[in-house]
Amino acid sequence: MPTLKSLLDEPRKLPAVPKVAQQLIQTFSDEDADFGEIASQISADPVLSAKLLRLANSAYFHFSRTIASIDDALRMLGFVMVRNLVLGHGMAAAFRGTRGIDLGQFWHYNLYTVGASRWLAAKTRLNADVVFTLGLMHGIGQLHLHAAAPDAMAPIDAKLHVLDPGRAALEKEVLGFHHGDVASELARFWRFPEAVTTALRRVPEPLAGDEFSAPAGCVHLGAWRARGEVHLSSPEAQAAAFPRQVAQQLGLTLEGLDTEMPALAELTEGLSSMLD
Repeated sequence: MPTLKSLLDEPRKLPAVPKVAQQLIQTFSDEDADFGEIASQISADPVLSAKLLRLANSAYFHFSRTIASIDDALRMLGFVMVRNLVLGHGMAAAFRGTRGIDLGQFWHYNLYTVGASRWLAAKTRLNADVVFTLGLMHGIGQLHLHAAAPDAMAPIDAKLHVLDPGRAALEKEVLGFHHGDVASELARFWRFPEAVTTALRRVPEPLAGDEFSAPAGCVHLGAWRARGEVHLSSPEAQAAAFPRQVAQQLGLTLEGLDTEMPALAELTEGLSSMLD
């Protein structure tokens, strides 16, 4: 049976993140990051540059004019969102060969979580771009578990689907940790800031700590909404799985979300090209 340490103790076992993504991760702790240098780093990779411009001009951002250069993208989208898009591309590439999990369904769910979480963050007046980062990263622990320990995950998968609301609790019962712990430790290895690594650990259970983590709560609630689209069998099943206490901490209700939240396809329109 794998331990949290064994999943992370050999660098060769860890997913390889593209160099430009690694460089951008370092900017989390650098408030004086040089936009020109960052634009040069991205522009040096023609495939990444083309993908970023395609994303910047997608329906997701609703710009009325064409974004024609990486410099334009940085100005129009903002540095944090550009970093998010590059990270999303890097993470999708890093886990492309993962077996034992339906990657099409999983990334579909992940993008829906991103879209829902960002909307929830804006509604609750949190930093929407930071919550976007958490939503994007929250599933990497599940992917790494399947990549690094497929034999251990198979019986867990047979017992409970990877997107089931009770999945984290089952992992903790069987393994002693859950996919949020793995995501947190991967982010720590890649040198994400402490605020990100802590929130990633809390996403599966945002009420478990001494203080409620609102960013983790947004992603937890966004994941619930995403599961309803790609996994849960009926609106009744989704309502039964609604994390009511988490929503109450955020000042939200099931009835309000049903009424106000746009369709997830609308909230994520154009983002799927990040995973191509």
